[in-house]
Amino acid sequence: MILTQFPGEISALVAALFWAIASVIYANVGTKIPPLGLNLIKGGIAIGLLLLTITFQSGGELPEFSPWVFGLLPLSGIIGIGIGDTAFFTTLNCLGPRRALLLETLAPPLTALIAFIFLGERLSLTAWGGIFITVLGIAWVITEQAPETLGIPLRLNRGLVFGSIAALSQSTGAILSHLALTQSGISPLWSTLLRILGGVAVLLLALPIQRLSPLALVKPLRSRRVLGIIIVATFFGTYLGIWLQQTALKFTAAGIAQTLTSTSPLFVLPIAIAMGETISFRAFLGALVAIFGVAMLFLA
Repeated sequence: MILTQFPGEISALVAALFWAIASVIYANVGTKIPPLGLNLIKGGIAIGLLLLTITFQSGGELPEFSPWVFGLLPLSGIIGIGIGDTAFFTTLNCLGPRRALLLETLAPPLTALIAFIFLGERLSLTAWGGIFITVLGIAWVITEQAPETLGIPLRLNRGLVFGSIAALSQSTGAILSHLALTQSGISPLWSTLLRILGGVAVLLLALPIQRLSPLALVKPLRSRRVLGIIIVATFFGTYLGIWLQQTALKFTAAGIAQTLTSTSPLFVLPIAIAMGETISFRAFLGALVAIFGVAMLFLA
């Protein structure tokens, strides 16, 4: 009943769960592979998984959709995945996970604001309140996490620049996907494939600029452990995560979808508890605040 009534909202929350799982897994390989390389590898693996899914689901038959949709979704991938994800991985290396995720909380209100200005997408006061309360709760949880222990040297200015680029790019990418999905009959599965193809294309073009050799990127994959980690994280975070995100953007408002998919830090808490970490009362209270905000979004 709740799935049929709120397909976009439920998809967004499940995507956030899968991104939380992927982020914990990626923490084991993020310092071994350059950000652009990691983004490119996971994009390539996800494209393979999506093509297999499309082949089994529809025999690989290309659906009919307008040329502008064919251009809009790869552009969404270029901005949101190619630029946004690479900027986020760079932010992780500059600031560490806690501060990087804190900057990511800029994305939901940015998305709602851009949708309001350019698409005329109006949200109720309850929805706006839900967005800001959810973001407040997420920020509260993130700032309560333990100090970084990964030995990452703090590069504040560079991290702030790339963190802002990541938030703006992901907001813009979400808006473009939302526009294509709601103004055409294209399925979230096909939009996911086109979006990732756009992201991978711009990453391939950026390789010479970054002076990165494809052989150097593939070298860490010789380790079965590293390869296995990346495949599992890509399955949850890129293949299923972006597919569910596109489903959310098709069936609910862009600002609401972006807010709910940004609740990954809340799902990290039970994972941390399962791994033996102690969660403070403040972090627990922050999670309750965010959950209250999420409830407001459902009521809206």
